[in-house]
Amino acid sequence: MTNFTTISGFLLMISSSNPEMEILHASLFLVLYLVAFTGNILIITVTSMDNSLYSPMYFFLKHLSFLDLCYITVTVPRSICTSFMHSSNISFWECVLQCFAFTVCGCAEMAMLTVMSYDRYVAICIPLHYEIIVDVSTCVHGILAVWMGGVISGVMHTAATFSIHFCGPNIIHQFFCDVPELLKLSCSNDYLGELGVIVFLSLVAFLCFLFIGLSYIRIFSTVLRIPSIKGRSKAFSTCLPHLGVVILFVSSSFFEFLKPPSDSPTALDFLLTLFYTVMPPTLNPMIYSLRNKAMMAALRKVFKGRKVTMFC
Repeated sequence: MTNFTTISGFLLMISSSNPEMEILHASLFLVLYLVAFTGNILIITVTSMDNSLYSPMYFFLKHLSFLDLCYITVTVPRSICTSFMHSSNISFWECVLQCFAFTVCGCAEMAMLTVMSYDRYVAICIPLHYEIIVDVSTCVHGILAVWMGGVISGVMHTAATFSIHFCGPNIIHQFFCDVPELLKLSCSNDYLGELGVIVFLSLVAFLCFLFIGLSYIRIFSTVLRIPSIKGRSKAFSTCLPHLGVVILFVSSSFFEFLKPPSDSPTALDFLLTLFYTVMPPTLNPMIYSLRNKAMMAALRKVFKGRKVTMFC
């Protein structure tokens, strides 16, 4: 890691230098961040306060919301400040920290979605053994494994990325320190180690996605055998939103990291990054709460309690 002092900082160039476009970008990101922040805080609050939601499914959902909150906070607030202040400078060590935190949250998100798919598999396919298999110990160990996997991936990814030698224009054509953009600034072939880490983490992510896919094949085959229409509807209402989030997150991140690099930034690059960095934390609260009757009932109780408190 001898090349840390080669570059003192980077420039985050998300769009044109037009001030009006920067304000529009900042305003859009501010709205999305407020929606994500409010939605995830509501889910964390409701699942912590309502006794009827004290089950493994909502335990994992609460931690997914906390993870989503960290995930979007790593990149979006910094980008909003950059646009409003018209200052695109980011220091080298701030970039290192952002890259590490983003990788930790991204890899932990994938691991969390995998754990949640296992929870749904056991609940629907082996319901009689659910309380034995998914007990308190399993939940705690699952969360610990999620964060440990994220931290290990973050250390590997960040160390490999910032051990390369950067030179030339220190411009990152994204709204945060994106690894594919950083690799374009490499002076030589010393980024091959980082490519090896990317391939390894992509393989792990693919195995997670394969596990999720196989889990849902078993889940849907079991659900279709349920004679009650109401029972099938209830099972699908808890599984389809989760599957939709997985497909959105995995497909957009895979396309972004595995597509051929281009010398000039395109709108597609920005949209793909937006889909796997900003949209999942923003959409998750709406997907999981609006299609979940228990969550909606708990939200109504929380708001009714607040109204009574205000009037008293």
